[in-house]
Amino acid sequence: MGSEGRSWSGSAAVGGEAEGKPAMAVVAPAPGDVPASDASRYLQGIGERVVISGQLELFDREVLKVTAEDGEGNKSSVTVRLYGPNTDLVIDRKRELQAIPHLSAAGFGAQLLGTFENGMVQSFINARTLTAPDMKEPKIAAEIAKQLNRFHRVEIPGSKEPQLWDDIFKFLKKASILEFEDKETQKRYEEISFREIQDEVKELKDLSDLLHAPVVFSHNDLLSGNLMLNDFEEKLYFIDFEYGSYSYRGYDIANHFNEYAGYDCDYSLYPDKDSQYHFFRNYLQPDRPSEVQMRDLDALFVETNTYRLASHIYWALWALIQAKVSPIDFDYLGYFFLRYDEYKKQRESCLSLARSSLAELRNG
Repeated sequence: MGSEGRSWSGSAAVGGEAEGKPAMAVVAPAPGDVPASDASRYLQGIGERVVISGQLELFDREVLKVTAEDGEGNKSSVTVRLYGPNTDLVIDRKRELQAIPHLSAAGFGAQLLGTFENGMVQSFINARTLTAPDMKEPKIAAEIAKQLNRFHRVEIPGSKEPQLWDDIFKFLKKASILEFEDKETQKRYEEISFREIQDEVKELKDLSDLLHAPVVFSHNDLLSGNLMLNDFEEKLYFIDFEYGSYSYRGYDIANHFNEYAGYDCDYSLYPDKDSQYHFFRNYLQPDRPSEVQMRDLDALFVETNTYRLASHIYWALWALIQAKVSPIDFDYLGYFFLRYDEYKKQRESCLSLARSSLAELRNG
């Protein structure tokens, strides 16, 4: 979530056994034989020593690849996702589980096979996780844009009201009343002006509302770790929909562009105008990108780069909550300052772009 995470690739055994001992084989029913009601029983005993292969991202959950074998020696794999403690403070699990079947039916992500108290079982996707540099490759960027267009067309039952500002104000309320046991951490935390942040959020919301950006079901966390590619089949996958909600089209695109910064958080890697227009062409008209009108490109450019600021505020406030509740050894408070400082750095240029565009529309 965001760009603060630590990534690890390779294989390892999970559990308290001494390093170097062989991992136990896990024999379980085939994926299709695991109903939701039996998921917790299915997973009993798996947690001690399971071989993980592929990409493990240590954010708010653990991801395990589990190989299952039936009585006839046929093997299949599933993915087991374990939620981290206190993630309900920043993730709406009910909203996530409601969306997954509909997204899966539309061809996105892994199939949901079962749920249990602190996680879920999904089908295994045979693909590699993208890197941040991969996302800017023209061919891959075009494919991401085309799939995002299709993703934004998926209808999820329930309210279609955008959740972005509600989520930001909820985060702001939670983040503003924290207390830290460590004195140095508390001192750094007290440097934050939540009145200033509240004023910034209100101003940004009021301005962005004037853009009348389309409301679509959005991924909201389209970083490289949530994109997978099967190079042999040239098939791209969107995964991990825990932050998914109805939101603004430009926000989802801007949040993705912010993730070009990678895990090093180098925001100088944010795509330039030509790269953005390449993405926009493939998003707006996947079948005929060369036919997109310049006025449509310009409008989406303004929309996206206004919501660029909202992305920084969202993840900055998210980081403050994580600084209090996450067990992961990561400087979330430092990440707050990094994202909020980037917000302030980009503030004037992004707001000026929006105001200029709105003035032109008023003047005809």
